[in-house]
Amino acid sequence: MPGKLGIYIHIPFCRRKCDYCDFYSLSGREERMDPYQKALLAHIKETAPLARGYQVDTVYFGGGTPSYYGEKRLRELLSEVNRRFDLARDAEVTVECNPDSVDKKMLTKLRRAGFNRISLGVQSACDRELASLGRLHQFAQAQAAVAAAREAKFKNLSLDLIYGLPGQDMASWQESVEQILSLEPEHLSCYGLKVEDGTPLSARVAGGEILPNDDAQADMYLWAVERLEAAGYKQYEISNFAKAGFQSRHNLKYWMGNPYIGFGPGAHSDFGGRRYSFVRDLEQYIQGVLQGGNIVDESELIPQRERGSEYLMLRLRTTRGIDEWEYRREFFMNFDPIEQKLEAFEHQGWAARQDRRWYFTPKGFLVSNQLIGALLEAQERAAYDQIIPKLRPNPRGENAPF
Repeated sequence: MPGKLGIYIHIPFCRRKCDYCDFYSLSGREERMDPYQKALLAHIKETAPLARGYQVDTVYFGGGTPSYYGEKRLRELLSEVNRRFDLARDAEVTVECNPDSVDKKMLTKLRRAGFNRISLGVQSACDRELASLGRLHQFAQAQAAVAAAREAKFKNLSLDLIYGLPGQDMASWQESVEQILSLEPEHLSCYGLKVEDGTPLSARVAGGEILPNDDAQADMYLWAVERLEAAGYKQYEISNFAKAGFQSRHNLKYWMGNPYIGFGPGAHSDFGGRRYSFVRDLEQYIQGVLQGGNIVDESELIPQRERGSEYLMLRLRTTRGIDEWEYRREFFMNFDPIEQKLEAFEHQGWAARQDRRWYFTPKGFLVSNQLIGALLEAQERAAYDQIIPKLRPNPRGENAPF
């Protein structure tokens, strides 16, 4: 059986950059779309021979705003992936869209070209909250975009929501969730607003704008977990919920440590035992691909010990969690110190177990960064104990290993 591979294609163009966004994206650069398309096509062709023996079972177009890039370019890119890679017939092919840049005609062309999953950035059902984020659409446009996707016969629709927005309270958050549920998506992503350095939102907060505090955000999150569970959306990752059979197969590759290849400025890859990323610079990427210059920003081989750390960090983002024997078998490391920590977390209501599998509860997800940090410290101590022999006094008064 061939190995499975994911492909991510970054589309860095937007009509306008949102106030909270720190992804690599650009507005007002439409004249560079055609040169960028040429570079992407060349890069896909150049890279494909490295993936012989792999079958591509997920393709994800992220951004930026891929739908703003135009359906013709998106179809051409997917066609090139299909031509150069072994693309599975049942591959999950996702494109991110904004409500203001799609219609039925466009979406129908995308579906016919092989796209089968839409991720729509709704973010809120409150127009005032959308304006506070710098979003260009209103909720009525999101409703129309969902209707257009259904009319275009998309059967796998994911909607994004953000909690912790300026001026948001529990009542308005609950209203947003209920409005989203009325649209009956197959998948929901609920993210807590993060204030990133260097963004307009960061400047606004520094200037005194008030956001819901940590306790308020925690209440919003826990309420959403319970409400979505009751509505038939099973949580499978910290921020993601899906009806049965509609988990994001592509995003699960990241959390399960499976290989993927990225294309575009700022895109990351984990392939062939090496993790690497490309420069966050549109012009350098275009020139590098087309003229043979350097486009790699960072690249490193990942030793097995570090993979063990990633196993903890990534798997514990999911409700699947980690398995004792899987950990021992894959990384040849002592699980006992980690289990001791997890047992302590269990007493606090942050973790739970099923047989030999451990996972975080919703309350644990809220403090997962701190919990994972403690587990990594325990792992480091366990690794040190395995590598450095313990010393004991010997009859000659010297220290000697056991």
